[in-house]
Amino acid sequence: MAVYVDDPIWPLAGRLWCHMLADSEDELHRFAAELGLKRSSYQGPPRTKNPHYDITAFERDRAVRLGAIACTRHEIVAVLRRVRAQIGSEPR
Repeated sequence: MAVYVDDPIWPLAGRLWCHMLADSEDELHRFAAELGLKRSSYQGPPRTKNPHYDITAFERDRAVRLGAIACTRHEIVAVLRRVRAQIGSEPR
């Protein structure tokens, strides 16, 4: 299992933000808790089909130090597609 973060390029409220994804939702939530993120900041089904957390550049740095894999924007899109396909193939 792995956690991935892309480059912090999205400006909002005076900060740069990025996305944090993982190979599974369980891993994503576990890692987010380790970073101190609130579960309420999770963005995923049913609100959106893309399971992720938006995190700041500061949180990204901590995530990488804790073992998250730094990805380019193109690499994170490939991860997102793989995760979505996995979710779509899981029995409901």
